[in-house]
Amino acid sequence: MNKTLYIIRHGETDLNKRGIVQGRGVNSPLNETGLKQAAAFYRYYKDVPFDRVYTSTLLRTHQTVASFIEAGVPWTQLQGLDEIGWGNYEGLEQSAGLLEGFSAVTSAWAQGQLNVSVEGGETPLQVVERQNQAINTILSKEDDKVVLVCMHGRAMRILLCWLSGKPLREMDDFPHANTSLYKVHYSKGAFNIIDFYNLDHLKDSDLTVK
Repeated sequence: MNKTLYIIRHGETDLNKRGIVQGRGVNSPLNETGLKQAAAFYRYYKDVPFDRVYTSTLLRTHQTVASFIEAGVPWTQLQGLDEIGWGNYEGLEQSAGLLEGFSAVTSAWAQGQLNVSVEGGETPLQVVERQNQAINTILSKEDDKVVLVCMHGRAMRILLCWLSGKPLREMDDFPHANTSLYKVHYSKGAFNIIDFYNLDHLKDSDLTVK
């Protein structure tokens, strides 16, 4: 079975712009820039014959790919595509204490300590567990050869890391600006990234990339 996944991050939200942690618990909408990014992505990729659109359960992903859904592409929401749960940090303004704690957690991950989480949040290994269920669902639809997957920054880094066979401690090797695209091909049980961090749809525009 062959399948191509177009994996993108959602468009910008006001909380992205302000540096406020969203995670799974903050369901914020796209801001004006985010809506423009989504429109630019649709204009650039509207002729791709997507068989299905997958999103997380959060509004910002729905809005990012709304034009494809409105054009008639079947849509499925999967909790496995939700952002990592940032626990007690969700919804908080940036502060010295928050940044210090955030840095401690992400540094631990980079050292391979993948059972570490923010208090009340998820670990990378927990995210992989639910992502694996989501990917199995996507692969089970054998007639869907080309699919669009809209998700979230940290979760996207984790997903791309394990799909490509890299250790999770290297997740930060995958940049994830709003509406950035990674194209992944699946064949004979293996995933291969065939387009890395593509932002062509935002070229020649004044759209802010975060």
